[in-house]
Amino acid sequence: MKEQEKHLANLVIEKIYQRSAKVAVIGLGYVGLPMAVEQAKIGFLVVGIDQDLKKTEQINNGKSYIRDVPEDILQALVKTGKLRAYHSFELLKEADIIIICVPTPLISMNQPDLSFIISATKQIAGWIKAGQLICLESTTFPGTTQEVVLPILESTGLSVGSDFFLAFSPERVDPGNKYYTTKDISKVVGGVTPLCGEVACTFYRQSLKEVVPVSSPATAEMTKIFENTYRSVNIALVNEFMILCDRMGLDIWEIVDAAATKPFGMQTFYPGPGVGGHCIPIDPVYLAWKAREYDFFTRFIDLAGEININVSEYVVQKLTAVLNRHKKCLNGARILVLGIAYKKDINDVRETPALKIINYLQKKQAEVVYHDPYVPGLRLTEERGSYLKCIKLTEEELARADCVLIVTDHTCLDYQWITDHARLILDTRNATKKVQRGREKITKI
Repeated sequence: MKEQEKHLANLVIEKIYQRSAKVAVIGLGYVGLPMAVEQAKIGFLVVGIDQDLKKTEQINNGKSYIRDVPEDILQALVKTGKLRAYHSFELLKEADIIIICVPTPLISMNQPDLSFIISATKQIAGWIKAGQLICLESTTFPGTTQEVVLPILESTGLSVGSDFFLAFSPERVDPGNKYYTTKDISKVVGGVTPLCGEVACTFYRQSLKEVVPVSSPATAEMTKIFENTYRSVNIALVNEFMILCDRMGLDIWEIVDAAATKPFGMQTFYPGPGVGGHCIPIDPVYLAWKAREYDFFTRFIDLAGEININVSEYVVQKLTAVLNRHKKCLNGARILVLGIAYKKDINDVRETPALKIINYLQKKQAEVVYHDPYVPGLRLTEERGSYLKCIKLTEEELARADCVLIVTDHTCLDYQWITDHARLILDTRNATKKVQRGREKITKI
C-alpha cells in the first residue's frame, strides 16, 4: 500500500475518532435525516443538503417532518449548532465525509432513474478534495457505485483509494419501527478498495451498533436488493394464498397464524391490499432490469411483482362483490378509505397501494373519501381529480359511506367504534380481528 494512500486514510480515521470530521448528508428524507441526526448526536458537525427549501427551513427551525426523528432531539441538535440544513452544495468543500441519500425512483417502462444519484455525484465532483470519504446509501442495482458514481468522481483527476475513498452502504430504514431504529440496524459496507472499506467501516462503527463489511460495493448493493426481493416473493406467495382461500371459503388470517406456531422453517408474512414503500415495489424491478444486461430473466421475481400489483385490483373486485351482495353498485357508491400510508402508524405514502385502489375506484365512478390521522392530503396521479383531503372521522361520515374500506390498519383507530357506525366494512388488514359487535358487517380478504 502506498504511503500517501495510508496517510490520507489515517488522517480521516483520526478525525472520525476525534469527532472533528465534518459530515455532509445529501438528501434529507426518510433515510438522510435520521442518519444526519445519528451522526450529530455522537458529536460530528453535520450539514444536511436538500433541494427542497421547505425541508431545510423546517429542520433549521427544529421541526421534524419524519415521525422517526423526535422533534426535541432535532431541536437540541440545531440549537447547539451540531446540525444545520442548506440548499447549496458549496459546503461540500468543507466536508470530510459525504453521505448520499437521494431517491432512486422508476421512470417509464420500469427503468431505474439514477438522475438524483448522478446529479449529487456531479455536485460532489465539483467540490471534491483529497482525503474525503464518500458513501452512497441510495438503493440501486449492483454496479452503480463503480459503474456510475466512480467514473464521475475520477473525472476530476483524483483516484479512488489514493486520493478519496468510496463505498456503498445500503439504507435499511424501516419507518415506524420502534424496536429497530437507524442506530440499531446492522450496516452492510462495501468499499471500492480494501482501504475504502476500512475508512467507511470505521465511520459507521462510531454511531451504529453493528457494521458488516463485505468484499465490494456490488456485493453490498445486491445484498439490499436480495433482502427486499425476498420479502416481495413471500408477500406474493401469501397474497396468492389469500385469493385461493377466498374462493375456498377459508380464512387466510387464521391459516397464517396457525402456521406461525411452527417453531422452525416458517417466517410469518401476512397478505394485504398490495405492497408499498420505496423498497419492496421497486428494488426487484431494479434487479430485473440489471439482469437483462447478462441475458438473464428473473421470471420468478417478476411473477411476484405482478401478483403484488394485481392484488390491489383484486381488492376493488372484492369490494364490488360486497356491495353487490347488498344490492348496491360500485358506480356512484360512497367509499370511505381508512388508511392511506403504505403501512400502519406512519405518514409515508411512497408507492402506497391505497393510491392504486383509489384510482381504480374513481375510474369505476365511485365517490371516494378517506381518513388517515397521519396523512392530511394525498396527491393523485390519474386524471380523475388531483388532490384529496383527509376527512374527519365521525359517526355521520361512517354511516354515510356505502362501505368502509380498511387499507391501512393504524393502531390509533377504534375499530369497534368504526364497526358500530359503519354500514359495511371490507377489511384488507385483519384490523377488525378483535371486534365483537357487528361482525356481520365485516368482510375480510
